Parts: sequence; structure tokens; C-alpha cells
Amino acid sequence: MRKSDIKRKTGETDIEVSLTIDGEGKYEVDTEIGFFDHMLTLMCRHSLMDMKIKAKGDLYIDGHHTVEDVGITLGMALKEALGDKSGIKRYGTSYVPMDEALALVSLDLSGRDYLVFDAPIDTSKTLGNFDVELTEEFFRAVATNCGITLHCKVLYGKNNHHMIEALFKAFGRALREATSYDEKIKGVMSTKGVL
Repeated sequence: MRKSDIKRKTGETDIEVSLTIDGEGKYEVDTEIGFFDHMLTLMCRHSLMDMKIKAKGDLYIDGHHTVEDVGITLGMALKEALGDKSGIKRYGTSYVPMDEALALVSLDLSGRDYLVFDAPIDTSKTLGNFDVELTEEFFRAVATNCGITLHCKVLYGKNNHHMIEALFKAFGRALREATSYDEKIKGVMSTKGVL
């Protein structure tokens, strides 16, 4: 089983993530940020990974530390659960429409972290108590701590909720593809022999 349990506690947050890559899309999510919880549950469901995410943070300041630290901890959990990455496809790409919005996420579980984030979301807005500018911070934290080359792009859209939701769903689906096994792959999908 490709599983991990990561706990990360700082002076700002207390995060627990339990992850099973070969799951069914089951989730238990509580970050105390309603919209963020909604996005994480969508990501879990579309990745078909099982995830439990529990976060306590200094929300009296704002949601930045909580969202970023959930991304850090989730990235660490993914990295640990993937092990040496033998037999996995490595690459994943997904287009997801959400009403007027269309999002693309393409990723490489290369071990090299890089984020390209291109989305016309209005960062002056909030969705509930979620600052929409934190969307990019979340994806950066996951990519950095798992070692993912990650491209997130909203090709077009007008509604912040729709654009962000499409990104989280596309990320889950791209992860599902990249982490899936291909019986033709012997070892890792790299001429270097390691990822």
C-alpha cells in the first residue's frame, strides 16, 4: 500500500495528513476554512486517493499559514507515499470545464519542483473566509514539498469559484494519472534510473 501519515506542527499551525494513493476518493477534511475544505474534498474525490486532512491555524490573523502549511504537509505526504516511483506513469494532464471556466493542469512527478500558475482570478476577492490569492500558494507548497513540476492554467473563465474549482479537480485527476501504474514500465520512467 502506498500510504503515509504526516504531522507538522509550528508556532502558526498544527496539520495532520493521512494519505492512501490507491484509494477510492474517500475524504475527511477540516481546515476551518470552508471553501478550502470544499476544494480539498473535490481534489480527493477526483484523484481517487483517500485523504484525511486536519488543520488548526492562526485564522485570527488570516488563512495564509493554514493554506500554505496544508500544501506543505500534503506535498510531504505524497512524496513519502510515492516511494521510489517504480512503475508509475510519472506524467499527468487533465482539462476540466466548470461552467464558463476551463482549467488545465499538467504535471511531472520528476522530483524537481517548479510551478507555473496562470489564472485570471480576481485576487482582491474572498470566497467565504478563503483569500483567492492563496490558491497559488497552495499549489506552490505542494509542488515544492513533493518535487512536482506543476503547470496550472485557467484558459478562460469569469467566476472565481468556478475557475478555482476547475483547477483543484484537474489537479486531482492529473495526480491520479501520474501516480497510476503501467505494467510496461520497468523501474522508473527515466533514463537516469531514479526520479
